[in-house]
Amino acid sequence: MTGNRDEKIRRMKELAAMLLPAARAYYQESREIMSNREYDRLYDELLGLEGETGVVLAGSPTQRVGYEVLSELPKEAHESPMLSLDKTKEVAALQDWLGEQKGLLSWKLDGLTIVLTYEGGQLVKAVTRGNGEIGEVITNNAKVFANVPLKIAYEGQLILRGEAIIRYSEFERINKGIEEVDARYKNPRNLCSGSVRQLNNEITAARNVDFEAFMVVRADGVDFKNSRREQFEWLRQQGFDVVGYRQVDRESLPEAVAAFSKEVQSCDMPSDGLVLLMDDIAYGESLGRTSKFPRNSIAFKWADEIRETRLREIEWSASRTGLINPVAVFDPVELEGTTVSRASVHNISIMEALELGEGDAITVYKANMIIPQIAENLTRSGNIQIPKECPVCSGETRIRQVNDVRSLYCTNPECQAKKIKSFTLLVSRDALNIDGLSEATLEKFIAAGFIHAFADIFHLDLHQEAIVEMEGFGQRSYDNLIAAVQAASHTTLPRLIYGLGIAGIGLANAKMMCRTFHSDFAAMRKAGKEELMEVDGIGEVLADAWMDYFASERNNCQVDGLLAELEIEAEPESQEEAVFAGKVFVITGSVEHFANRKALQAEIEKRGGKATGSVTAKTDYLINNDVASNSSKNKKAKELGIPIISEQDFLNMLGGNENAD
Repeated sequence: MTGNRDEKIRRMKELAAMLLPAARAYYQESREIMSNREYDRLYDELLGLEGETGVVLAGSPTQRVGYEVLSELPKEAHESPMLSLDKTKEVAALQDWLGEQKGLLSWKLDGLTIVLTYEGGQLVKAVTRGNGEIGEVITNNAKVFANVPLKIAYEGQLILRGEAIIRYSEFERINKGIEEVDARYKNPRNLCSGSVRQLNNEITAARNVDFEAFMVVRADGVDFKNSRREQFEWLRQQGFDVVGYRQVDRESLPEAVAAFSKEVQSCDMPSDGLVLLMDDIAYGESLGRTSKFPRNSIAFKWADEIRETRLREIEWSASRTGLINPVAVFDPVELEGTTVSRASVHNISIMEALELGEGDAITVYKANMIIPQIAENLTRSGNIQIPKECPVCSGETRIRQVNDVRSLYCTNPECQAKKIKSFTLLVSRDALNIDGLSEATLEKFIAAGFIHAFADIFHLDLHQEAIVEMEGFGQRSYDNLIAAVQAASHTTLPRLIYGLGIAGIGLANAKMMCRTFHSDFAAMRKAGKEELMEVDGIGEVLADAWMDYFASERNNCQVDGLLAELEIEAEPESQEEAVFAGKVFVITGSVEHFANRKALQAEIEKRGGKATGSVTAKTDYLINNDVASNSSKNKKAKELGIPIISEQDFLNMLGGNENAD
């Protein structure tokens, strides 16, 4: 029976994976990748399985989860403190801890711990671990996790814990979409933390957050036969993905640890160790807890493979932002099956704390068996001199302290490192899209003096002879490059804005700014903070970044020179009557007549209106299908006397049944 249920849930996941891309292609991209007949057949099969199992998975094509934007995440105290785990790096210590008991050995996933609550079979609440005492309520976000069941067969109150994670494959996919290297996420855990705690759950949904259950806190009336393993299997039957585990005893424990350590390198889930949990629920709870740790479970951290080597030098690496990072270069050593000879030291504070010096004896390891790090400096000579000049441009350097962290920066705005990264962004695919101008080619051209300002890209023909003679070039490569440059001179305003590299202004933000300012770039350049913050998605930080950029005379000269070389293609004007000209809308809750809220927003903008994220005195209408709800936006609209209309009301306005005024 259990196997049959597992098979049904597995089939439900397969069906969702087939149906979702087909629905997205049909409704959002106006193309078909599956016939209507086939889609209906698979949809009906999924609907039937949901009825049989009582399980509805997050993201199921049979469900429509509305996106919601919050002003802040509410806080909530946990019923009982969520404690950390005691740790060991010794397998023998794990064996002694387990004694004669049976245990469950599982991955210790490196994400964000979440508490889910179900009532009447429905997901009603999700709260982060927070500080262990108080967490943040992220229910809307949990409903768009990739694999959280929205509905389960069990109708009593279920409280469980699990880890929200972003897989390495997803982490790499998201980072590949970020052209600017300095803006990429550092690790899956940081990306997951930010994704889970978004105020706009549409962003969460795009990140494909996974939830791996690891503990039942409460499930009244269910007989688990005093076994944590039974709990795990019961959760699996309810439709949850359960953290990978093995049942162990004292004798089999070393072999299980070894098996996990072999898998860690190929595991797609970020893990920083293992967890050993007592299988006997009553016995484990009878052990109680210390002020810091529960006694029914313990964490196992990988015993780092540490090698001693000699520090040759500190290499200083400059970036587009001006930050100059210290990188330790040492005699090559074998670690976790690979040869390593370099490790980032991250900043001056860490370098000084380690008292690094050339020739020092140091020990190195791989953090989480992946990232090379310095463990200890055995000599501590501290003879490294912090460079007073940038290693790239010889400009003056300066140490800045932010939140107790000291870092080195190049102060020269003409630094080639800054230029190369800036030009790389300008010619990238989502900006001017100049094929043939790779970062390596730009580096050659800048070093040769062909390029000093953005506009110089459009005058490379002045250096034809020299370029043709360059290594890796020839007449054909030159001709192709010039053709690509000429094609790039015809572009759009959002592409230009994105290519300028203003901190935080991506292509999506650039498009929203162009819509709000009706593609009036002159107005955008001199806009004040309040005007900029009227743009959906532009907050105080991005508004400040925009204003700081155009407060610079040098930046304005760069932009003016570039504009003289470009032909900005005018955005096609909507043929629809501008019935909403000057009107400001806010959209909240789920939509029924449009594919999503973005589609509704596009309809408003096409008719001359504007859609923003917050209800203010400037808002003309709040669109919410739940007109009578007590949501924060509804309350604010009522306070300000702003009409709250349904989606049908909006459609009536479009049809002329109601005047937009």
